[in-house]
Amino acid sequence: MPPFSTLIATTVEDPAFGPVRIRVDGDEGIAEVTGDGIPPAVLRRALKTLPRTSVPIGTRDAAALTLTIGGAPAGLSPGKGRFTRRSYAVVATYERHTYRLVPRGDVFSRLTLDGTPLGDFTSPGHGHPGRATWKPRAKVLPQDAAIGYVLAAAFGTGAETPSGGLGDVIGSVLDVFS
Repeated sequence: MPPFSTLIATTVEDPAFGPVRIRVDGDEGIAEVTGDGIPPAVLRRALKTLPRTSVPIGTRDAAALTLTIGGAPAGLSPGKGRFTRRSYAVVATYERHTYRLVPRGDVFSRLTLDGTPLGDFTSPGHGHPGRATWKPRAKVLPQDAAIGYVLAAAFGTGAETPSGGLGDVIGSVLDVFS
């Protein structure tokens, strides 16, 4: 997987909540999401943690991360990110609810609230987060959107399957010998 950009600042137009400003600084270890229609969400990496370029926020170690929504603390449990798409899932707990962002393809991830799908987050590439596509019948609240955007920005969206990554490796090896 190629490294993510270390600094991203963008605004996406959310279909339900209007403009959402997203800032990710991998060197500083912070992902921030703000907007007039959502509470601010901040995910911060501990300063002494050596950043990994394969994760926008720089780590998947829950002990090195803090998440706040509207200034209130939220729980966070990122998966290890190994061989399956599900291993890249990130779980956040806020106000006695469980949010889960799970890769569902190479470039998009699904956000659920207590097991109910809310919507999908995509990336247009190069680590830049895209806007959400909310499920038509989902009753998405502002804090749901803030949590989804900050998780997608901090950890990225989508994940290759092991066979897809293996195909890239085999293709690279064959290119060397051709």
